[in-house]
Amino acid sequence: MPNELDIKQASSSSSPPGLAYDATTDVPDVERSSTSPKTATRDPYKFTNGVKSDAELAELRRRKRGKRLASYHHKQNNLIASLLKPMEEHTEDARNEDEALRIPIKIAVHASLIANFSLAVLQIYAAVTSASLSLLATGIDSVFDIGSNVLLYWINVKANRMDHNKWPVGGARLETIGNIVYGFLMGSVNLVVIVESCRDLITHPGGDLNKLHIPSLVAVGAALVVKFLLFLYCYSLRKKSNQVEVLWEDHRNDLFLNSFGLLMSAGGSKLAWWLDPMGAIIIGSGVIIAWGRTIYTQFGLLAGRSAPHEFLQLITYKVTTFSDEIDKIDTVRAYHSGPDYFVEVDVVMDASTPLWKAHDLSQQLQDKIEVLPNVERAFVHVDHETTHTPEHRKYV
Repeated sequence: MPNELDIKQASSSSSPPGLAYDATTDVPDVERSSTSPKTATRDPYKFTNGVKSDAELAELRRRKRGKRLASYHHKQNNLIASLLKPMEEHTEDARNEDEALRIPIKIAVHASLIANFSLAVLQIYAAVTSASLSLLATGIDSVFDIGSNVLLYWINVKANRMDHNKWPVGGARLETIGNIVYGFLMGSVNLVVIVESCRDLITHPGGDLNKLHIPSLVAVGAALVVKFLLFLYCYSLRKKSNQVEVLWEDHRNDLFLNSFGLLMSAGGSKLAWWLDPMGAIIIGSGVIIAWGRTIYTQFGLLAGRSAPHEFLQLITYKVTTFSDEIDKIDTVRAYHSGPDYFVEVDVVMDASTPLWKAHDLSQQLQDKIEVLPNVERAFVHVDHETTHTPEHRKYV
């Protein structure tokens, strides 16, 4: 199993090259290493021998059905590069990336807020003046877009100002909780729209077409153009920020909803009256399904879903190669507690290892893991054997 790992570290009688030792504790001090973290790359398991060159990958792609194999080896190359990259470099790269993306993310959030407010006015105008249920469904969605932006901004400010004496775990989970609450609100409002549309289908006398209201269609068309531009801007940033990813999904969904609502409203005026309420039902159902999936995902983060396998591999390798004092790794777990990970590591040292050395080394390892990207807390447990039942289990 990926979270129950028992890996024997490569034996070595000498200290790793470039790794400094504290004169008083004899514990390796990575921060004081004489070799730069970017150049002090250890490869005790010779992973670099498995790296495929660009020429080899190109040769694989030319083979029949070789694209899948080339894609696999490309992913393996990236995994090996990630494993061999020093932990400090992972942290430094994440810090530099956050710094570089700070302004673009602010632009995405504020531009979305301003645009959504303006578009909500246009779409509510379109829904009221045209009396179209399809446009009403899209208008309600646009109003809730503003609520989403305001909620995300408020939660971000609140999380950074939380009193750690009252909330020791911090405010990282507030964003996840906010998304869940907002999703339930969106589902409730769209359920009302579905009920009203069903009532209109049942009670409508039939026969007459709806009145075509050109200004309403123009207003929704303008909203589509702005949403498309915001969609393109947020697309490149969606993997860099959870906040921008939510905005990108919102713009993407709005493109489909507004386009469909525009067509169904026009269809109710030119083809058949029932197309308009039917469009509202479909739009409301689509919003409920989309947010239902989002709520399910967010609940998984709160419930403690396991970290990706690649992240577990990275933690396992870094712990294995951290020090020759670590004989084995008993268990590695990494799981969500909100958007970030909690990491639990059980390592095995020789029974004769002094307490001070075991403590200092495990503390250094914990500090190194906690500064990795997306890690909120890390816990390192030291044992002298592996025959016991798994650690920190209430029921076994």
